[in-house]
Amino acid sequence: MLNRIIALGFCLAAATPTAMADQSNHAIAMHGDPKYGAEFDHFDYVNAEAPKGGAITFAEIGSFDSLNPFIIRGIPAAGRNLVFETLLARSRDEPFTLYARLAEKISVADDRSWIEFHLNPAARFQDGKPVTIDDVVFSLETLRDHGRPNHHAYYSQVVEIERVGERGVRFSFRSGGDRELPLILGLMPVLPKHHFDGRTFDQVSLEPIPGSGPYVIETVDPGRSITYRRDPDHWGKDLPVNRGRFNFDMIRYDYYRDQSLAFEAFRAGQVDFRAEPSPQRWATGYTKRDPDVVLAELPHGRPSGMLGLVMNTRRDVFSDIRVRQALIHAFDFEWLNEKLFFGAYTRTQSFFDNADLEAPTRVSKHEQAMLETLESGDHPVSQSVLDPLPASQGDGYDRENRRHAQQMLRDAGYHIDGKHLIDARNRPLAFEILITASGPQRAVAQFARDLETLGIKATVRLVDEAQYQERLIDYDFDMIAYFWGQSLSPGNEQAFYWHSDSADRPGTRNYMGVKDPLIDRLVAQIPAARTREELIGATRLLDRTLRSGAYVIPLYHLDIDRVAYWNRLSRPEVTPTMGYSLDSWWASQP
Repeated sequence: MLNRIIALGFCLAAATPTAMADQSNHAIAMHGDPKYGAEFDHFDYVNAEAPKGGAITFAEIGSFDSLNPFIIRGIPAAGRNLVFETLLARSRDEPFTLYARLAEKISVADDRSWIEFHLNPAARFQDGKPVTIDDVVFSLETLRDHGRPNHHAYYSQVVEIERVGERGVRFSFRSGGDRELPLILGLMPVLPKHHFDGRTFDQVSLEPIPGSGPYVIETVDPGRSITYRRDPDHWGKDLPVNRGRFNFDMIRYDYYRDQSLAFEAFRAGQVDFRAEPSPQRWATGYTKRDPDVVLAELPHGRPSGMLGLVMNTRRDVFSDIRVRQALIHAFDFEWLNEKLFFGAYTRTQSFFDNADLEAPTRVSKHEQAMLETLESGDHPVSQSVLDPLPASQGDGYDRENRRHAQQMLRDAGYHIDGKHLIDARNRPLAFEILITASGPQRAVAQFARDLETLGIKATVRLVDEAQYQERLIDYDFDMIAYFWGQSLSPGNEQAFYWHSDSADRPGTRNYMGVKDPLIDRLVAQIPAARTREELIGATRLLDRTLRSGAYVIPLYHLDIDRVAYWNRLSRPEVTPTMGYSLDSWWASQP
């Protein structure tokens, strides 16, 4: 039994900057101490006595054509986390802490310039073969060279790989400045090297890849459904991070063309659980005819993230910030919320709403001091970053925002010619909004109608998920509706979202094409933060800089999670900080 914990928020050995932490470490916290000690039995937000058995069916929108979720091409089937395991497992009631999973012990340098993982000798793939260090090294090198762009960005920071004994491996990084990298490596999925002998990794395929997770693929109906079967002999079923989780014997994902069909399938009892995205459906769609359906509003403490209409600045139509600002003013949230959404939504103001990471309206002294350290002669901080942040509100009952929008468009060189807004070269202000069936269609359609009254031609194009993903990969769009999720501990993923290097590399999430030296410095500062306070300061500045650039028309969010489920399902009494976790639910009557 592991007998003690090493928290990576303090120095345990002071001999050198790279002094090694204790070998009995079972957890890593980004900042401060992990919540759970080495003797912990299960997470607080699970029911450790939950019965095993039964089945659950979910609805997915669209289709799929791949069982490899790690490559840029293809649309992977839902359920990746059921099959593939990572070296460490994340706790959902802490900002960012990882606990032993495939790796039973972890050691790290005090300056976080390297990390060692020691594999659990019991770990097995679903084909019975042991998980080895060869598999870990193969996974890093393969995902780095042939995986998604975020894999390349993270894993290319590893400059040396050393074997440590029979079951250990040490990864050394380019420098010790990025304090999140050891945790990023802990979340690396481990793939079976032997499976890919004679196979090409980066081709779309419906051939199952054996993972080490608690479920195996039972059946696949390409593009229509996929079913997973729980492995009762799963090697890690009694690990503390797994106890009380993965309770259903069968998990099935059925695919539907749109939300309306998925909802009808739920009403018919063909789908067991539904996260309800529609305020209208929540208010009127569930009736007393469904006495066995439970409606729950579950609290959470995670940031709202940013759901917004993203303007692609690679396109000339959005290259002028005054045009982008005008479109933000033209979005009438208040009318939409009252007339279409039953007043359910809160207008999103920040990329980190609902958390202490959100930038205050005015620059604080702490932010100002940090800006002074980041400013350089070649790239001074723009005055727009220092100005008070405007609210994103639109009000349908006065025309002040509309007048602001019209003035900004005039300042940008546009004028009305008949019914159309044109520039000095007689080019109309026109663009396409790309959206899928699962996107905010009603809000986008109304926005396009509102823009028409300003002389702006916004064409809404509805495409299927496959075409949408292909166009996103190559940034082949004018405007899209997109959601960036955020955690309580932002880190290296922010570079994947906003860094200049991501703007021209296919497959990143820098969909607006932002290139800003200050943002580049901030996304490097965030994972280098040594304390929670430093992290908050850098994240607030990032939020402030993104908002001042007017790249996104913020939409809206709920401060709770609305879910509907049939009463044949049960859930734990405790909802973790990051929100409900379906892998801890169970069948009421297995």
